Amino acid sequence: MIGKNIRQFRLEKHIKQETLAEVIGVSAQAVSKWETGASDPDISLLPNLANYFGVSIDELFEVPHSEEMERIGNMLYAERRINPKTFDRTVEYLERRIKDEPDDAESLTALAALYNHRAHSDHETASYYAQRALECDTKNDRGIWDALKEYREANNAPCGDEWFDNHFSVIRYLEDFLAKRPENRAALLTLIECLLADHRYDEAKRYIKRLKGGYAYLCYQGNLAFEKGDRAAAQAYWEQAVAKYPLVWQTYDNLGEGYRKLGMPDKALEAFELSFTVQDAPRYTDGLFAKAQIHEQLGDYDAAIEDYRRIITHLREEHGINDGEEIDYEMREIERLKQLAGKKRIKK
Repeated sequence: MIGKNIRQFRLEKHIKQETLAEVIGVSAQAVSKWETGASDPDISLLPNLANYFGVSIDELFEVPHSEEMERIGNMLYAERRINPKTFDRTVEYLERRIKDEPDDAESLTALAALYNHRAHSDHETASYYAQRALECDTKNDRGIWDALKEYREANNAPCGDEWFDNHFSVIRYLEDFLAKRPENRAALLTLIECLLADHRYDEAKRYIKRLKGGYAYLCYQGNLAFEKGDRAAAQAYWEQAVAKYPLVWQTYDNLGEGYRKLGMPDKALEAFELSFTVQDAPRYTDGLFAKAQIHEQLGDYDAAIEDYRRIITHLREEHGINDGEEIDYEMREIERLKQLAGKKRIKK
């Protein structure tokens, strides 16, 4: 990157290659070769270059911020586990960035994504060791409970204590956030989800009204009715959302989730298929993932395998993703399902 950076710094100073060459004591042809990547400046010239541009020697080698952010994004999507040294270097880079630009939301979000990525991969590892502990032949009940505690935490499973499982802190933060930014729809939807999950229905209803119609209003009215035990009303709301907004894929996704909760897997599979097919390219794969889960629950492992193969094909054809964790995850699921299908055939 040093050649690109030299060119960028030179253009920022509005000087020609000949001027830079004269200052540094080299030929204009040498500067041209640096900037095209044909050669690099001699290491003895780096202090003079850095002083002239008013930057550190490290900055001469830095990747432009836009390219660095693209690299970070690709790493988050493609890597199952990020190398610790790479993680630390990336955090250091982003922290330097927000020190200079405190309101750089993209860099702040990238930091959050990095730590969440590491937390997820650490939870995968914790889950593996907890499962191994549970599978040990032991009569120690205390040890089993301890291993289960770690397994639950690693997989975000409920522990049975409502004071621990609830979203009280998240709800409190989102309510304060919406008081300052009432127009933020994403925060509003997240708050409604948390309130429904915690069975705080009256509060959820109040926030659902703020959606002021639209497909999300009908979907959440259905979710609220279901949580309160009115299954018929829930189904009616969900189906009304699809009828009124037939080109909005999220309505089919919500309907599929509703049918699944109502114990109607065949209808759920149809809805999830539509949630995928009604979209314009490049499409989201939520519906195909949901179909794979339902097919596995029904014991139709071959159909679940086909769902994951469709996801892989879709990622390659519409998103240009040919490797990395996004593909590797589906491949692991396919291999796991093949083993289950094999065991099922042996039993028959």
